[in-house]
Amino acid sequence: MQNRGKNLIGGILGILFLLGLDQGSKLWAVANLKDQPAIPVVSDVFELQYLENHGAAFGILQGRRLFLLAFTLLIFVALIFIYLRIPPERHYLPMQIICMLVAAGAIGNMADRFIRGYVVDFLYFSLIDFPIFNLADCYVTVSCGMVFLFVLFFYREDDFSFLLRNKGE
Repeated sequence: MQNRGKNLIGGILGILFLLGLDQGSKLWAVANLKDQPAIPVVSDVFELQYLENHGAAFGILQGRRLFLLAFTLLIFVALIFIYLRIPPERHYLPMQIICMLVAAGAIGNMADRFIRGYVVDFLYFSLIDFPIFNLADCYVTVSCGMVFLFVLFFYREDDFSFLLRNKGE
């Protein structure tokens, strides 16, 4: 039980740290990039460019704020359910990190939608004309990549049996 408590505290602290980075970077973007020309970081490759995104990834679901808030809340509740069931063993540390990344990304963008009515995006790969994004988006994207790699090369099917067990078992 002691390890479970440490994992929970570690998870909360990890989420708060990542959330702080995300929200701090967005505050910086609002203060320094809003109504300003883009700032090239690597010429013709990467720049900082302010955008207010009223939708989801790639601009889909524009103006569907309540739906996006509800969907994000549902994802967050599912993450809590999963995280609390992950065994407190070193083998499951990647799963814990993935849950923290997704949670921090979800909360970061949900906070923007709730407080501002839109998500602040400011990272732009001009070389490939990739949609403008933020750190919370990076957290979710990296965690999806991690899930893919760990499911393919590290975890076996029975490593996920903890999801099916009753909490008391």
